[in-house]
Amino acid sequence: MQKHGIKADVRQKKRSRKKEQQQYQEDNLLERKFIQIAPNLIWVSDTTELTYGRNNKVRLHVVLDLYDRYVFSYHISPTETAEAAIEAFKRAAKQAGTFAPMIHTDRGAAYTSKDFNNYLTSNNSKHSLSAPGTPADNAVIEHYWGDFKHIWMAHHSHPQTLAELKNLVK
Repeated sequence: MQKHGIKADVRQKKRSRKKEQQQYQEDNLLERKFIQIAPNLIWVSDTTELTYGRNNKVRLHVVLDLYDRYVFSYHISPTETAEAAIEAFKRAAKQAGTFAPMIHTDRGAAYTSKDFNNYLTSNNSKHSLSAPGTPADNAVIEHYWGDFKHIWMAHHSHPQTLAELKNLVK
């Protein structure tokens, strides 16, 4: 083809941005209704990266109840996986004695995975998702991360071991 000057004519599939935006709006069941009237109706979750020692990294998974905005479950794992997110929710259910009928998260790989969504379905819970690049859709937990990292963690000495980090998080 190159020798004879022939080029392939490949059309790019057109994306429907309106359809994608509509899907994101439909997926966001919470719709930024952060004030709740009772505990354990809606839990929000997110993960963040923490470091200890010389650039050793772990992921902190947190589950927060929107009613009192209290973190009642967390899990520290080496990477962000569906299994680690599920473990945080198992701990939350054990602590609360129930499972929230709605869970709101961002669109991280752990939360959009088949395993995580099957876990929510098996616990009769609906999954609400933030739109991509829209942290305001999960503002309560994003505010929590700000307090946790920039107030709590910044006012303590940098942990040198994983045990020190776990103790500081606890």
